Amino acid sequence: MTWTWFHRLASPPYIYTLAARLTPWFAWPAGLLIVAGLWGGLVLAPPDYQQGDGFRIIYVHAPSAWMSLMVYTTMAIAAAVGLIWRIKVAHAVAASCAPIGASFTFAALVTGALWGQPMWGTYWEWDPRLTSELILLFLYLGYMGLRAALEDTQRADRASGVLAVVGVVNVPIIHYSVTWWNSLHQAPTVMRLAKPEIAASMLVPLLMMLLGFTLFFVAILLVRLRGEVLSRERSASWIREVVSA
Repeated sequence: MTWTWFHRLASPPYIYTLAARLTPWFAWPAGLLIVAGLWGGLVLAPPDYQQGDGFRIIYVHAPSAWMSLMVYTTMAIAAAVGLIWRIKVAHAVAASCAPIGASFTFAALVTGALWGQPMWGTYWEWDPRLTSELILLFLYLGYMGLRAALEDTQRADRASGVLAVVGVVNVPIIHYSVTWWNSLHQAPTVMRLAKPEIAASMLVPLLMMLLGFTLFFVAILLVRLRGEVLSRERSASWIREVVSA
């Protein structure tokens, strides 16, 4: 039964149909959570006692940074599955993740710079967390550039898949950089084993944004996956049946 389910996920027609059905179930909750989280964080939450209203950028920065790591991990896992079991749909998932992850990483870097200028007195500092996050953006761009440089889809899948798997070593480096090295970046206040060091009135909207961004990623991934499957299977007979239907 398990293997039957696994093989169904490897079927492009099944994935194409399933993605269309699931997209609204992730997109609508994502939109509601993000709107509610922004309202709670930007309007209802009190100013921080040290940073004032400047702390509110966390409601976009922290979820973007979190998603930059989550998306890359998803991309690397999908690429590994594609390399090991030679599943085309897995490579399609990895390819669909890359531009989404690059966008989240870019947003994390930009919002971090906007926060850093008033707090640190500079938009950029070669801090371990910032530098490793910038490397993550280059990994995303390198993955997409490598895929675009190779015309043969199978070669592009293999080459970019290897890059994605090797580059995943940067994910724990980013996560633990603030504890491994002397860093300007703020230490974790939410994603920690002990009780979060943030008031509930600030924490709840942040958690809503984190969940909203996660669901938004899944919804966008499903949309991009359908497009990727269409591009890869454009000459298949089932595509003509779908279009005619």
